[in-house]
Amino acid sequence: MKRTGFKFLALLLCAVLLIGGGVLASGAGAVDPNAATDTQGAEITRISVVVNGDTENSRGVSWATKARTDSIVLVSENADMSGAKAFTEGDVVLFLGYYMHKVVVSGLEAGKTYYYTVGDKSTRCTVCSFTTNPGRGEPVSFLVYADVQASNAENFEKGAKVVKAVYDLYPDIDFTTSMGDYVNDCTNEEWDYYFDKFSFIDRNTTNAPVAGNHDGNLRWNWFDSMFNLGAAEGSDTITGVYYSFDYGDAHFAVLNTNDMYPMSQQQQNWLQNDMNASGAKWKILMLHRSIYSAGKHTNKPDSSIMRNVLVPLIDELGIDLVIGGHEHCYVRTYPVTGDGVMPETSYVTEMYHGEETTFALDPQGAIHVMPSTAGTKRYAINENTMPYIVNASAKIESTRDQGGVAAHVEIDGDYLVFKAYLVDDETYTAALYDQFAVKKTSDGGANENWENLPTDFDSNNKTNIFNLIRQVLWVLWHYISQVLPGALFK
Repeated sequence: MKRTGFKFLALLLCAVLLIGGGVLASGAGAVDPNAATDTQGAEITRISVVVNGDTENSRGVSWATKARTDSIVLVSENADMSGAKAFTEGDVVLFLGYYMHKVVVSGLEAGKTYYYTVGDKSTRCTVCSFTTNPGRGEPVSFLVYADVQASNAENFEKGAKVVKAVYDLYPDIDFTTSMGDYVNDCTNEEWDYYFDKFSFIDRNTTNAPVAGNHDGNLRWNWFDSMFNLGAAEGSDTITGVYYSFDYGDAHFAVLNTNDMYPMSQQQQNWLQNDMNASGAKWKILMLHRSIYSAGKHTNKPDSSIMRNVLVPLIDELGIDLVIGGHEHCYVRTYPVTGDGVMPETSYVTEMYHGEETTFALDPQGAIHVMPSTAGTKRYAINENTMPYIVNASAKIESTRDQGGVAAHVEIDGDYLVFKAYLVDDETYTAALYDQFAVKKTSDGGANENWENLPTDFDSNNKTNIFNLIRQVLWVLWHYISQVLPGALFK
């Protein structure tokens, strides 16, 4: 080839790159959103959009591929993906045979539905969607489930049917959240089953996931690899992720209860900083290991340590609602502080959205709820449940022979309404199982006198070592005084 031929080819390639780069940056046609779409994950799988940063204008999108490809998210205000904008800034990490793609989508508008596809220029998923946080003063609702913890496709499908039965009742939720234990053995096969069976909700709303012990204990880096979350500053994401976000008039803090059996000092400090800095009206805590439970883990050291660590903080921080999992049975407390029911709580009955509803009026204390499980592994009630848990609880029940559970929570101004639904194992129809409501007339507000505590590892190293030694001694005493005698003399 003559020199002029090389020059022409070089100029042509430069022109293509310049044009392609300019189009991709503007989002005007560089990628065909309908090109070679892959519906369920033969090439593009594990698709989710999660809270990451300000929920009014950003989201964390992630997906997996078996081959190394570009990471391109197209986002549009239109279902036909016209006028889509491309986002390409992100990470691609090879994790146990899968390339995990993470891209943060930003510059969104509050209270608006967006449509998106992920992939590269030639292969893309079908169109998915999410809706951004409408902002303060606007009603929001979300769907809650816990502990699918399946090992095979059949049981993942059964858990998905439970969630879908309640999702069908509330298709316009703002986001969804699971209280952890998405999987049982934390294998590629199980996570593929989860993302396949739960794609109906994960691809069509925002997720706020919680790390369970089956997702994080000795399953290092799995949870963080599966979701594109904005981890709290100073946190270690090996066993899970802790983070916070706002939605409507509520502030949510999501804990990682796999963190140093089960709570490092830096995470405790972060929780205090986070809640004290929030001026939201409602404050909600979400975690895997429930503080009050009634299953087989109730009296185990990790549960007792969790109560000892978190109950004083919850009381001090003015948290309204605590949602947990782990125990695969249903527990809902009255408003409690310091392990005790607040007897002075008053109640008022009002019409709410056309229904006569009884509200706890400005309760002094948090309501704790563990919404059983959406999965098939269900626990009986532990007969040795601690007395104060029984006395503090409005409802304790096993759903072992009844069905799975998922719940809907709505927050609208002064009102919070929680409705749990039992989904029949045979028909997969949802029936109202439990309900509670709170009316809160105060506006909330940040703690202006609070001084931030250190949230880095080095500053908390000595305290962590002391706490760890104390917890090891506590565990030894537990087994010497309770487990060993039973084993020797049974």
